[in-house]
Formats: sequence, structure tokens, C-alpha cells
Amino acid sequence: MANKKILQDKDNYGNQRPWRQKKLESLRYSEYLSILLYKKAHKVQGCADVLRFRKMLDGNTKLYQTWFCKSRLCPLCNWRRSMKNSGQLKRILAEAHKQQPTGRFIFLTLTERNAVDGVDLKLRLRALTQAFNKLIRYKKVVKNLLGYVRSTEITTNANGSYHQHLHVLLFVKSAYFKGTGNYLSQVEWTNLWQKALKSSYKPIVNVEAVRTNKPKGKSSLLASAQETAKYQVKSADYMTDDDNRNQQVIDDLEQALAGTRQIGYGGLLKQIKQQLKLDDADNGDLVNVDGDKLSEPTEAELIVARWDNQRKNYLIW
Repeated sequence: MANKKILQDKDNYGNQRPWRQKKLESLRYSEYLSILLYKKAHKVQGCADVLRFRKMLDGNTKLYQTWFCKSRLCPLCNWRRSMKNSGQLKRILAEAHKQQPTGRFIFLTLTERNAVDGVDLKLRLRALTQAFNKLIRYKKVVKNLLGYVRSTEITTNANGSYHQHLHVLLFVKSAYFKGTGNYLSQVEWTNLWQKALKSSYKPIVNVEAVRTNKPKGKSSLLASAQETAKYQVKSADYMTDDDNRNQQVIDDLEQALAGTRQIGYGGLLKQIKQQLKLDDADNGDLVNVDGDKLSEPTEAELIVARWDNQRKNYLIW
């Protein structure tokens, strides 16, 4: 045991990839599932137990093979999903800009009142998707809409309630920004969202024009893409110091998220996703998150790391 080395897997920037941290969180998540009598607890426990990497020519390592449980709240799988969603979205947006060079992007955050508990959350998530589908069909919205990608995010509150909201990246014709007959102000977006939600109150809506020529920063396309592709629920929300609360949150989220999708594409962006033959990030391949499938490594190129419960780390065999 003493001569086995701890896994060192770094990204292109020299940062250690968080395999150990995510595996420890995943094991803790599986323990909660076991207490809550979820049958998949054992499956989650074995998530990414053995990692096979290929040693690349530049000296870096790249994941070649493992088994992921694909549970919606698994911290390991969610980390990989977020990487995959982000990579896919960047490719789709680049292609969209190539096909429609004058198109512009708008970043929308659509909120509503908090769900009071897990049962309410399940109902609200369904209603949220239905309201969004209405919103994008309104005459003034559809008039200049080329495509969209939307994602659902849920944050937890100390009082047991949930804040569910949508992040939406809209791809619109340049005409959207020309004249009051095309442009939608913050007030108009708010009124349309209120109408779609059928709510008696004014929901909070945030609208930002995205600057495609800005390499990074708050209003850049990269920042908007990352915000859309990030985790649906942060593991920190159900990995607190309060075990009873964590169990309740996990149970609520497991029930509420069953049968839902984190990310949805529409219009041109959906067509491009199909053209690029990109698979589903919820249930698809979480090994090759950048879409580049590796050929089988030679024995000299293969690095195998196994999770060691005693040392609480991945060790190279």
C-alpha cells in the first residue's frame, strides 16, 4: 500500500481536478440515500470507483474509461455534466454565430415565488417549464427569436423553502434592437413573464444584452454560457453540517427532479445540437465530456487509479 501513488490529474491550466473531493461527496450522498431507503444508494456508492486514464503526448492525462452512476444529485456526475454542458454549449453558440453572423444574444433570468417544500417544488418546476414554453410563443418574442437554451437552477433556503428559477440564453435577430416594435424592455419582459406564469404578483426578471466580442466578464457570452451550463443544484446545498436537513433536501430534490430535464434547447440552437450529433448530457457519455473519444491506450499509456476507502483517495495501481 505504501508504494502506491496518489492520483495526480491536472487540467490544461495545471489545476488538480477535484476527483477526491467529488468522490467523498458522492459517498456521503450515497449514505443519505441509504438512510432514505433509495435502492440506487449502492449504485451511487460505486460511482467512478476505478478510473482509467490515457497518458497523452503532452504529458497530461485524459480520462479514458470509468463507470458513472448518472444520478441527478451525484456530485461526481454533476461535475462531469457541468463540464459537458459547458463544452457542448460553446460549440453550439460558435456554430450559431457562424450560421447567423448578425445574430445577437440576450441573457434572461426568470424567477418566481419560492416553493414552500419538496411537494410544492415538483409542481412549481412543471409550471415553470410550461410558463417558459408560453413565453417564447408570444408574438413579440417569437418575432425575432432564432433559438434558445434554457436551464433550471434550484437553491435551498434555511427555512426549508426552495428558490427555483430559469437561466435563458436567447439568440435573436439583430432587428430585435431596432425600434420599439421589436425591442422588449425589462418592464415588457416582466409583464410577459407574469402573464405566462398567470401570477398575481410581479416576478423578478433580469435581462442583459450579451456582448459577443467581449472575451470575459459579467456580460460576455462565455459568462452567460457558463451560467446556463452550471450545476442545477450545488452539492453545498445538501452537504451542510446538518444531517437531518441534508436528508430532507435530498429526498425533496430526488422526488422533484425525477423526470425533469436540466437543459433544453429550441429553434436554431436545437437544430445545431442535432447537426453536431451531440448526445444528451443528462443520460449520455460523461467520460468524453469534450466530445473527443480516445482510441484504446497501449499498456505504456494506461494509468489506472482505484478509490481506496482507507486512505480516502484515488491510488494509482
